Amino acid sequence: MPPKRPDSPGEITGLLIAWRGGDRDSFDRLFPLVYGELRLLARRQRRRAAHEPGLDTTGLIHEVYLRLVDQSRAEVQDRHHFFALAAKAMRHILVDDARHRGALKRGGAADPVTLDDGVAAVERGSELMAVDEALARLEAADPRLGRIVELRFFGGLSVEETAETLDLSPRTVKRDWQKARAFLYHELERRGAT
Repeated sequence: MPPKRPDSPGEITGLLIAWRGGDRDSFDRLFPLVYGELRLLARRQRRRAAHEPGLDTTGLIHEVYLRLVDQSRAEVQDRHHFFALAAKAMRHILVDDARHRGALKRGGAADPVTLDDGVAAVERGSELMAVDEALARLEAADPRLGRIVELRFFGGLSVEETAETLDLSPRTVKRDWQKARAFLYHELERRGAT
């Protein structure tokens, strides 16, 4: 059964505003409306991380729900910001899952991490953790570049979807994506992960 679509374009934003105001029930009404899009994001991410067992798509979505529902007064401005927050939660969940599974094997050599346009491949949990650490340094240096990487790499969004989410032009996203990839490659190279 396809996910229920909101009756009006502002319904999701209205529920987010109520949630931000502390109405936890609004989040429970919101989640079914965004479930389909979250499932698509989670499926993309799981497909890219198919080299290792771990959370399945449904498990990842449920973990996102649990993380987000605990943030009863999250400063979510609109639908786009919500999906950025969900992508960030997915990132942390996947990294935590990799750590939990003990993916960083003693003495194992790191396989290359790719950050190609539209293709993000992380073959082992150790690479996922290396990318997470490099991304934390990027976010400290330039938060917008960090959000773009988070949405493209961890959220699996296209340039156009990322532009819409961040209210930027696709050209700006492409340019920032190139800058961010260069920064991350440099950071990963320093750590020997590429």
